[in-house]
Amino acid sequence: MKDYKKSNLILIILAILLVVLPLVFVQGEYGGSDDAASEQIEALKPGYEPWFESLWEPPSGEVESLLFGLQAAIGAGAIGYIIGSWKGAASKKEKDK
Repeated sequence: MKDYKKSNLILIILAILLVVLPLVFVQGEYGGSDDAASEQIEALKPGYEPWFESLWEPPSGEVESLLFGLQAAIGAGAIGYIIGSWKGAASKKEKDK
């Protein structure tokens, strides 16, 4: 039981460090990958015209953030469900033996 407490504590500390260290060492504004890609394209080929446009633009940044968060939550739920199903099936097989 003691080994679990020690390993859990180490994992919690590592998770906190993964969140805090980038905030400490990376100063300035955090830009998105879309902005970085647009800047690189403009630097490499000024006047570039995209092949297509978005079908729908969210009315505001808040709605865009909401949709991004919703997409992340649905993905996390699906992954959690799949892993839980596998775990349940494995434990059922173990009980049947």
